[in-house]
Amino acid sequence: MLNRRKFLQQSVFAAGAVSVNHSFLGEIEEMSSITKLTILHTNDTHSRIDPFPMDGGKNQGLGGVAQRARLIDQIRKEEKNVLLLDAGDIFQGTPYFNLYKGEPEIKAMTSMNYDATTIGNHDFDAGLENLANQLTRHATFPMLVANYDFAKTPMEYKYEPYRTFKKGKLKIGVFGVGIELKALVPDNLFGVTQYLNPVQKANEIANKLKKDQNCDLVICLSHLGYQYKDNKVSDEILAKESENIDLVIGGHTHTFLDAPVVFKNKKGQDVIVNQVGFAGIILGRLDFEFSKISKKKLANSVAITVTKKTGE
Repeated sequence: MLNRRKFLQQSVFAAGAVSVNHSFLGEIEEMSSITKLTILHTNDTHSRIDPFPMDGGKNQGLGGVAQRARLIDQIRKEEKNVLLLDAGDIFQGTPYFNLYKGEPEIKAMTSMNYDATTIGNHDFDAGLENLANQLTRHATFPMLVANYDFAKTPMEYKYEPYRTFKKGKLKIGVFGVGIELKALVPDNLFGVTQYLNPVQKANEIANKLKKDQNCDLVICLSHLGYQYKDNKVSDEILAKESENIDLVIGGHTHTFLDAPVVFKNKKGQDVIVNQVGFAGIILGRLDFEFSKISKKKLANSVAITVTKKTGE
């Protein structure tokens, strides 16, 4: 009997150990599992619906919404979690805007299923009523900007400060900031729009997204410009003065960055900044990996040249 009792006790202990080991291994597997997020982005497309003409210029054959759309579709077939974003100046630059005031540009972005954009200074060029109408009639995506107060203008209920997106298990917070309008945009085009400090508003919104909304990644769509020689607010200054922004997707200065630039914020943490020129010549791609062990990291970045060849 004693031998039998001892045998049963040992069997119970062994079974418990196996159960604990299985549970422990499951936790390790969950901790180390990786979720991938692919961010595609553009800026300053400036009504470039068609590719640049084959006229001998340095940009001939580049760009065009049809080629961009094929690239985006291809990437979406390959990747599960894709976010498509734009950093403003959708309007102005080709006769399409002169004739149709932004309708084909917004329709093209809707057909490509953009998730969000911010507003650029040239998006004011046909007035706020026109911008509001184009968004209302043709956009399925939000225009995000946190540092313009559009109260008592046609844009009053046509924009949002920020929005969150669910991609698989991930929660992504996205907001926008715009450049000072005075002396850059004619007064009659922006009317009574109030410009608010972009760094202050960015920190306010980013804090809300990170701490209150528990976002895994906080993205700022910026139309401030990448860098200036003076102290004008730029993406560089914003990144350095920020606290909870992980990524700045920039516009305005038409800067072609070969690779994202990393700045340290006020907490000494990394802030990634990227910008991909103008006219839809480049489609930016940033691949992030998330796990409970390593949190998040930028695993890959590519500046994809948009041509008929790459769009096939």
